[in-house]
Amino acid sequence: MKGIADTGLLVAFANRNDRYHEWAVQIAEGVTEPLLTCEAVLAEAAFHLQSVPIVLGMLHEGFVVLAFDCREHLHHLTALAERYADRTPDLADLCLVRMSELHPKHPVITIDRTDFKIYRRNKREPIPVVCPPER
Repeated sequence: MKGIADTGLLVAFANRNDRYHEWAVQIAEGVTEPLLTCEAVLAEAAFHLQSVPIVLGMLHEGFVVLAFDCREHLHHLTALAERYADRTPDLADLCLVRMSELHPKHPVITIDRTDFKIYRRNKREPIPVVCPPER
């Protein structure tokens, strides 16, 4: 499986007590190449896990790879922030929307079904997502 990793996936994968841990492990078992992500996602994951070493370990082990530079996409990120201002998106979500535009064959792997149903890439296209089963 190819994909773009959101914070929730990384947190659930690393935290055995997370309600989505089993789902995240299943996703990880199906990964055929490192999942793409951004520094904003890694920072959020480190905050939620309260552990930078765990997150850096995911990079070292090749579970995820950094595939985005905010500086190169500042104009697009600013436009996305304005477009979705009513939802008050965080930087990680905006980066993932832009990454989905850059890597259209990679779904965003997230637990955030609600926001990613609303967000659009290239202004109109739904973003393909992989989410845990609804309970």
